[in-house]
Amino acid sequence: MSETLSEAQFDAFVEGLDYPMFVVTTTANGERSGCLVGFATQASMKPPRMLVCLSVLNHTYAVARDASLLAVHVLDPEQQELAELFGSETGDEIDKFAQCQWRPGPEGVPLLEDCPRFIVGRVLAQHDLGDHVGFLLDPLEVEASGDTEAITLEDVDGMDAGHPV
Repeated sequence: MSETLSEAQFDAFVEGLDYPMFVVTTTANGERSGCLVGFATQASMKPPRMLVCLSVLNHTYAVARDASLLAVHVLDPEQQELAELFGSETGDEIDKFAQCQWRPGPEGVPLLEDCPRFIVGRVLAQHDLGDHVGFLLDPLEVEASGDTEAITLEDVDGMDAGHPV
């Protein structure tokens, strides 16, 4: 059996990897929420599935755990202000949606108007993954207009998180 790696050893492995960042939005119990996330990926091709991981400290997680749908938005590198809004502010203190353009999507899930690429998925399962919970999504609606490159971790490096880890 191998020993568990130290945090420093793991950090050395992931250092320099440049992950795409997404804005996840949701609604439940009459409350909207959204946050910037770096842990999201396609999880299956047939059937199509997406996995989005939310920090358990995040206001969006508190709303999402009761939500039936999540929307995952691709920001392009020029959308720093939107990334800052959803990454540096917390829904515990402000209404982020009062500061951006959005429209209600399926079941009222907020869809960001300035994001030409998004997916709305039904939450199939939630998995405890440590300090994050993974939400497995079954895609219901996709918008993929334009040729948008995703904003990445490097693009938002140095941003102060709304909720520290």
